[in-house]
Amino acid sequence: MSRNLFLDLDEWEPRTRVGRQVKEGRITTIDELFQQGLPLVEPEIVELLFGDTLEDDVIDISLVQRQTDAGRKRKFRATVVVGNKNGYVGVGEAKLKEIGPAIKKAMINAKLNIRPIRRGCGSWECTCGTPHTVPYKVKGKVGSTEVIIYPAPRGLGLVTGNTAKTVLELAGISDVWSKTFGETRTTSNFAKATFEALKNTYSIMAPYDWTR
Repeated sequence: MSRNLFLDLDEWEPRTRVGRQVKEGRITTIDELFQQGLPLVEPEIVELLFGDTLEDDVIDISLVQRQTDAGRKRKFRATVVVGNKNGYVGVGEAKLKEIGPAIKKAMINAKLNIRPIRRGCGSWECTCGTPHTVPYKVKGKVGSTEVIIYPAPRGLGLVTGNTAKTVLELAGISDVWSKTFGETRTTSNFAKATFEALKNTYSIMAPYDWTR
C-alpha cells in the first residue's frame, strides 16, 4: 500500500472545464465535485483534491491469454484499489502487455472510478452513532460474483474475504458482516462486486438527507 502520486501536477494542462476549475482553485474539495454532479475524466483532478491522503493497493496481477488466428496473445491484468479511508474508494482494472504499464493504467482507472461511500451505524446491536459500518444492507454483483454487506456492531471487524477487506478498509469501513456467492476466487470480480455494493449505499436516500 502506498501514497505514490505518479502524475506530474506541475506539468498538467487540464483538458476539461472541470479540470481547469480545479487547477484554478475554484473547486477545492472532492465533495463539491460530486455534489454538483460534475464529470470526473482526468486523474489529476483526484490527485490534486486528495493530495497525500489517497492510498492505493495493487490487489491482483494475473496473466490472461487469448487464442487468435495469429497465435496466442498474452497480457497482464492488474487490479488496483484506491481510497482515502474516509468515505471515498475506487477500483480499477487494466490489461496490457507489460506489468508496469498495466498497474499504472489500472491505478488511473481506479482514480477515475472513485466514488463517495455512505457510512453509518446501521446495526441494531450498536448505538454508538459513529460512521464505522454501512448504514443498511447493500449488495453488488459482477459476473458470477455477488457480495452482500450487512451493518455490524462496533468492534466486530471485517467479517469477509481478504479482497473485500482491502476495499472496505480503503473506504474507511471497519465493521461488517458479509455473504458471498459465485466465483470469489476471481479477485478482480470480487473487488468490483464489493465496490458495486458500497456504491449502492447512495442508492437510497436516508432520513438525514431529506433536510438537505
